[in-house]
Amino acid sequence: MCAGMITRGDILWLGIASGVTGGIIGGSMLGIGMDLMANGQPWGLIPIIIGGPSSAIIGWLLSRRLAKRLTTPD
Repeated sequence: MCAGMITRGDILWLGIASGVTGGIIGGSMLGIGMDLMANGQPWGLIPIIIGGPSSAIIGWLLSRRLAKRLTTPD
C-alpha cells in the first residue's frame, strides 16, 4: 500500500466519529433550545437554528484532518 493511501477503517472511523459527535453536539443544542422555548424564552430558538450546522462542522473538521494526512509526506 502506498504511504498516502487511506484504508476502509479510516473512512469508517471518519463516518462513525463525525456521526456520533455531530449527533451529540446537535442533539444537545436542540434539547437546550427546546427547553428554553418550552419555558417561554424566545431566544431559545438560537441554539435550535445553529444546532444543525454546528454538528456538520464536526464532520467537516474530521475530514479535513484525514485529507491533510493524505497530502503530507511521511
